[in-house]
Amino acid sequence: MPAFTGKVIPIDINEEMKHSYLDYAMSVIVGRALPDVRDGLKPVHRRILYAMHTLGVTPDKPHRKSAYIVGEVMAKYHPHGDAAIYDTLVRMAQDFNLRYPLVDGHGNFGSVDGDSAAAMRYTEARLSKITTELLADIDKETVDFIPNYDESGKEPAILPSRFPNLLVNGSAGIAVGMATNVPPHNLSEVIDGVVTLIDNPDVDINDLMKHIKGPDFPTGAIILGRDGIRSAYKTGRGTIKVRAKTDIEESGKKTSIIVSELPYQVNKARLIEKIAELVKDKKIDGITDLRDESDRDGMRIVIELRKDANPKVILNQLYKHTQMQDTFGVIMLALVNGEPRVLNLKEVLHYYLEHQKEIIIRRTKYNLRKAEDRAHIVEGLRIALANMDEVIKIIRGSKNIDVARTGLMNSFDLSEKQAQAILDMRLHRLTGLEREKLEAEYKELIKKIEYYRSVLADEKKVLAIIKEEITVIKEKYGDERRTVFSNDETEFDDDDLIMEEDVVITITNNGYIKRMPLDTYRSQRRGGRGIHAMGIKEGDFLRHLFIATTHHYFLFFTNKGKVYRLKGYEIPESGRQARGTAIINLIYIDQDEYITTVIPVKDFENDNYLLMSTSRGIIKKTPLNEYIHTKRDGIIALNLDDGDALVNALLTDGTEEIIIGTKNGLAIRFSEEDVRSTGRVTRGVKAITLNDQDKVVSMDLVREDSDLLVVTSKGYGKRTKISEYRTQSRGGKGIINIKCTERNGYVISLQVVKPEDEVLMISAEGIMIRIKADDISLFGRVTQGVLLMKLGEGDHIVAVAKVISGED
Repeated sequence: MPAFTGKVIPIDINEEMKHSYLDYAMSVIVGRALPDVRDGLKPVHRRILYAMHTLGVTPDKPHRKSAYIVGEVMAKYHPHGDAAIYDTLVRMAQDFNLRYPLVDGHGNFGSVDGDSAAAMRYTEARLSKITTELLADIDKETVDFIPNYDESGKEPAILPSRFPNLLVNGSAGIAVGMATNVPPHNLSEVIDGVVTLIDNPDVDINDLMKHIKGPDFPTGAIILGRDGIRSAYKTGRGTIKVRAKTDIEESGKKTSIIVSELPYQVNKARLIEKIAELVKDKKIDGITDLRDESDRDGMRIVIELRKDANPKVILNQLYKHTQMQDTFGVIMLALVNGEPRVLNLKEVLHYYLEHQKEIIIRRTKYNLRKAEDRAHIVEGLRIALANMDEVIKIIRGSKNIDVARTGLMNSFDLSEKQAQAILDMRLHRLTGLEREKLEAEYKELIKKIEYYRSVLADEKKVLAIIKEEITVIKEKYGDERRTVFSNDETEFDDDDLIMEEDVVITITNNGYIKRMPLDTYRSQRRGGRGIHAMGIKEGDFLRHLFIATTHHYFLFFTNKGKVYRLKGYEIPESGRQARGTAIINLIYIDQDEYITTVIPVKDFENDNYLLMSTSRGIIKKTPLNEYIHTKRDGIIALNLDDGDALVNALLTDGTEEIIIGTKNGLAIRFSEEDVRSTGRVTRGVKAITLNDQDKVVSMDLVREDSDLLVVTSKGYGKRTKISEYRTQSRGGKGIINIKCTERNGYVISLQVVKPEDEVLMISAEGIMIRIKADDISLFGRVTQGVLLMKLGEGDHIVAVAKVISGED
């Protein structure tokens, strides 16, 4: 190979990469991705609009083929792919993308369903009326022109932009290492903000926000809260929550959710697909039909609901899992003097106003020069008319135009332009009427020149002109706000997504738990056989049963004195014959630990107490709010002595009377105020003195005019007036509650009930019966009771719960 004889320049690869990448990044930032703060346009938008202006495709002219416009832009101004240019043209014509479309499209320009526009050979376009305000006075030297890509022509470096287009139509773009996302706004509000800034340059952002209330999206919808708006306007960055506009319609027995407006840039077709997918996967339950009834009159998505579904819950689920509630991340990044800057609201308006000052000054200078040039010509014509005979004599005596021009200039001290204007003057200008017109024109020109000079000498007059002209634009193009505001900006918690309903919670001895709707069980007469509540694995039996709602917190107290917490809806729902879910999959209990009692808590923000009793007769009272941080892996509820176990827990207000029952049929009633409140990790005090063979099995709160229901292991029970149980001191031995014999067995449960209450009982074989308390006979304390539930051989009662009727 022949040796290379050219010049070799050594280059540091690190430095070369740094400079090359920086050049590339700045090219993308300035030349493609970011809008200019003055006109809110990127170069491709600016080039398309200017090309349409030069082609004469204005609002008062017929539409022209989009391909013709794209070709002109690509040939003269934007040497990139035609698809990129056409896509930009299409977006500027879409009324669901731009608040005030800059292009008036004719044909298929896409839809909110994500349909693409027809090919450019099929569609036509022209400038929209409001775009003429962006281009107004561009021919009056108001903006700089720069060479185009091949220097074969000129293109504007910026457009005059007689309204704040950056805010009005917004902008989005991703550059290298930065991005912009400016939301669209209402034209009238933005112009009011500009007028306020003109009147008071020291106005703060809070005052500007009285006029510019927030973004105004072309698709309408609802903005939740104002914190995100306030942050965006003050810092240039913020997150705005936007929610679909919906209505709930009742038609006969059917309830439907009607969606009429969607958050900005949400694809309607994809949204409907997502909802259908959630219904199919059973993540949203209660939707029976979904259809799109949108037409030329507006959007209408119909979501039909099942008869028993709660529309508010379904709506919250849709807001949570779909783009029916979306966020708009505001980044008010724009080019200021060719440099990218994050701007607050006042800065955006300030730079727009500075641009308009320059536009008005340059336009005024242009008009002044034109007026002075014309006045200069008119002065020459006035001189000629005053000396017409001599002028005619000079012209007639000249051999050619050059000689005549020179003769006029020398005779009357005229400029070359004035002399040429006299030579070009027609004879009809010699009439008296034309002379008067010339004089009037001269006087008018003198006034204009004085006015233009006064404007250039006084910034207040410049601002007054801006104020007047943008006010005219507001009156001409301003419209009502589409996006409305809501003060509701709370985050969804899971409660908002789950319908509140009464449920039965059952737990087996082997640790299986399930949730079932309460209405699964119909009321039956006393002595009925009951229905199978669940399928139970051989050797297992039901140990606990509880009634609450899906929105309650469930506090699970274990024999070891620990407490765990779940929400009602976190317990999986199962069918009547299903075994349920192993509780170890829901809460993290030890192998030798089991649930002794479960209580529901609506919230922890009150003055209630947790009252706990143990099998050895110990009782403890602790404020409920000490358990607010209960977790799935549990916390200590109380300290236990060796061999003791937690039996029951109750929610109280601190002033209740309680009654405690034992296995051998004793009971003690005393005031809760006898039990002092202690911290969470404490032992408690003695509630009842027990015999060696006895233990505590139940505890309940005393209610006046109520009865005490006692249920034994062999299905016997009775009601006794609560008044038969006298109040004693804490720590006593108690009194007889029921006679326990071989016939009725030992005590399983003690419950305070009213006649209208209902009671659920469940046996070890999984048989459940629901009976009214009023169907259970009233007896004295020292009795054995009557048969409440027929049991199979070897079966026995393991759990009892009451259903409290009415608002209780």
